[in-house]
Amino acid sequence: MPVEFARRLTGTARTTGANRQLGGALAFIAGATNAGAFLAVRQYTSHMTGMVSSMADDLAVGEWRPAAGAFGAVLSFLSGAATTAVLVNYARRRQLHSQFALPLLLEAVLLLVFGLIGARLASMHGLFVPVTVMLLCFAMGLQNAVITKISRSEIRTTHVTGLVTDIGIEVGKLLYWNRLQEDRSLHVVADVARLRVLSLLVGAFFLGGVMGAIGFQRIGYAATVPLALILVVLAIVPAADDVRRYLGRGTNHQKEA
Repeated sequence: MPVEFARRLTGTARTTGANRQLGGALAFIAGATNAGAFLAVRQYTSHMTGMVSSMADDLAVGEWRPAAGAFGAVLSFLSGAATTAVLVNYARRRQLHSQFALPLLLEAVLLLVFGLIGARLASMHGLFVPVTVMLLCFAMGLQNAVITKISRSEIRTTHVTGLVTDIGIEVGKLLYWNRLQEDRSLHVVADVARLRVLSLLVGAFFLGGVMGAIGFQRIGYAATVPLALILVVLAIVPAADDVRRYLGRGTNHQKEA
């Protein structure tokens, strides 16, 4: 991947095209992680709607332990999103190039940990939920929050329900019949460009899900290692820019001394 292209994808100078390209890549990773996680721990780790519904159902029938597990998963996802906000604002205050790259690099580390020692983590429990579930929910919270902040809530990569809803709205606009004699300012017009982006995100998530499921069936937990490497490639350039700037300042201070 060319350096300038990688810098444009996760750097601080944002464009609509870069946001959508990054969104597609992250949707693929989310889909692959979600599918692999289901095969590994029998839970979809980005599906917070299902987690909250499950928690409510379990509480209603007095199943306290599963309810606590669902709560732990939701809390992990929330913590991941909050961590992204902290990292982005910390980097922004210090005018770092890696504002949006830092959460992705942290996600890469978590996926790498899952891929290398996931089988051991699956036997460990915290907050009544396996550590693997907490780790992956945290990672999905990180990722969803970073693309949400980058795109100003235009793009979500783990929230397929919202994407499909928006696709339905745009399809409804496409099918709406505008009367020719009506004032054209009253005509309903679909946003075809947005429809393409939404379809791309859902398609990328689906493709990632297929690849993630196949990968986990063939190589197990290690299927997340390539996903971690993709994230590193996406995010490493802005982080390297910050390192070079820091080293450059240190060299200048030495010369002045």
